[in-house]
Amino acid sequence: MPEKKEKLFIIDTNVILHDSSCIYQFAENNIVIPITVLEELDKFKKGHQTVNLNARQFLRALDSINGDRIFDEGAKISPEHGKIIIKLDRNFDDKFALSFSPSNPDHHILNTAYCLTKDYPGEQVILVSKDVNLRMKARALGVKTTDYTTDHVKDISDLYTGYRVQEGVSQETINRLYKKPFEIDSSEVGFDKELSPNEYIILRNGKHSVLTRFEHAKRKIKHVDKIYANGIAPRNAEQIFALDALMNNKIQLVTLTGKAGTGKTLLALAAALESKKAYRQVFLARPVVPLSNRDIGFLPGDIADKLDPYMQPLFDNLGVIKNEYLGSDIRHQQTKNLLTKEKLIIAPLAYIRGRSLVNIYFIVDEAQNLTPHEVKTIITRAGENTKLVFTGDIFQIDHPYLDTYSNGLSYLIDKMRGQRLYAHINLEKGERSELADLASNIL
Repeated sequence: MPEKKEKLFIIDTNVILHDSSCIYQFAENNIVIPITVLEELDKFKKGHQTVNLNARQFLRALDSINGDRIFDEGAKISPEHGKIIIKLDRNFDDKFALSFSPSNPDHHILNTAYCLTKDYPGEQVILVSKDVNLRMKARALGVKTTDYTTDHVKDISDLYTGYRVQEGVSQETINRLYKKPFEIDSSEVGFDKELSPNEYIILRNGKHSVLTRFEHAKRKIKHVDKIYANGIAPRNAEQIFALDALMNNKIQLVTLTGKAGTGKTLLALAAALESKKAYRQVFLARPVVPLSNRDIGFLPGDIADKLDPYMQPLFDNLGVIKNEYLGSDIRHQQTKNLLTKEKLIIAPLAYIRGRSLVNIYFIVDEAQNLTPHEVKTIITRAGENTKLVFTGDIFQIDHPYLDTYSNGLSYLIDKMRGQRLYAHINLEKGERSELADLASNIL
């Protein structure tokens, strides 16, 4: 068992399904896998979702390091890491059985942590779980516990917004940006903090202002003009910035965040349709988070019927764009025909994730419900001439084991800041309706 200076981490099933490489994140400390975790992973081996892939990858990794002593003193994970130990079930003692039913697999994992805490009172025995309820139960028993925080964003209050306001800019500087060549050297404006590539700036002098973007390669501040996308007009500075990023072919990765009604999905779809000639197809996808954590299989009907509730918001946004044109307008019919000709594909993310992402404008909606690993998997599949757009609200998480700090969208924004192929805009002003904005702000 571990030396006094080492910690002993008991890993819950949801940690492995979140990150199949989690056992390599605990340095020289030892890891315990309760036998119940292996039983639960066995149920996830089959399927095409990320959790199924993670279960298979972890089990293969475990098999590759499975020594003869893995059920006793443990097998070494690698020269740089500690040991991994598989622990068989233990009987529930009277105190434990009084509160926790043996029919719940979580209670068997908790019992392993509880027993190890009693067996090694001088050690730091810690249960690692993404299940808030299980962590509370552990604390009730005096078991140390923690969330899996390896891929957490540390300070959400300092998360990159993608733009800033620079006050006190001279009127002469603002006037020059409205004239050819519509750009100036960034050194002409004194910034308190270094600009990030493709960061947007509102340069302001009293009531006069100009919208700009920082071009890192040239060290230029360039004027950003208001543009329309497939009949959709931006209604505020943030939306102007968003459309600029969405329709700039040099920016291959864009993230849009904001509360409901700020126009994230609508702007992304409108920009994609406006840019469709430059791409083979437009993919619009979203992760399917089962209702009340139940699989979609319990819903009635065939697969199309089951998925319709999840995909309907995407079709609603397409309808808004289509209705920007009169029914007699050829563009109205062209937008309608995009689906039948498969120039535009709207589908659950799981149905698109395995496809070849070459020459694609790919929009992932509700990306806050993805894990960091899932986001990485999607981006690393991007081929030549593919643009990826992730939209979502990092404060509105539907996934049972993700939060504002641990979801894939927050992680992506935090890690990608400063990259020349990336741009981000946080949309703050609601534009759906005055009532929707009021409800979003005060309810």
